[in-house]
Amino acid sequence: MDKLENYLESYFGVPDKQMEKMVSLFEKTSLEKGDYFCKTGTRKGDLSFVVNGCLRVFAFAEDKDVTQWISSEGEFVCDLRSLLFGEPSQWNIQALSACELWTIKQANYQKIGKLIPEWEQLEKLFLAKCFVTIENRVFSFLSMSAEERYQQFFEMKKELFNEVPLHFLASLLGMTPETLSRLRRKNIS
Repeated sequence: MDKLENYLESYFGVPDKQMEKMVSLFEKTSLEKGDYFCKTGTRKGDLSFVVNGCLRVFAFAEDKDVTQWISSEGEFVCDLRSLLFGEPSQWNIQALSACELWTIKQANYQKIGKLIPEWEQLEKLFLAKCFVTIENRVFSFLSMSAEERYQQFFEMKKELFNEVPLHFLASLLGMTPETLSRLRRKNIS
């Protein structure tokens, strides 16, 4: 649980006195490669912290699937729509490798505010950081070339290029697998 505690303390500034209460709401869970964390249309309002492994967040669009994000070690993963509003999941979330997670069920997530007086501010920070990440991704798609998006993502998450099938990364970056291969060859040489 050390990774989760360290993350909550550094990312959200959860006070030590509140940490024990908060982490007691999480339970250790695991997924095998190929297992689904949630599927589109199901109600799965869990929030998980990835201790190790990778999970792909994706949806189907016409004749292809589109990778929205890949959550890896030290990141949270969930379907926000389901977690916050109890609505059916918009996304499929599938383990790309064996994963160890710390998971808080939706019912326990709802209890945090009663246990931790500072939670309203901490949750705002969490959601704001999620929103900023999305804003940055949208801006990169509107303002950057495929090569610039590749470079930016490679610098941010190098480890994924050895752990995740390249066609998933290409989808995440909004390019064809051939374009991603060409950019990788260019940057390796």
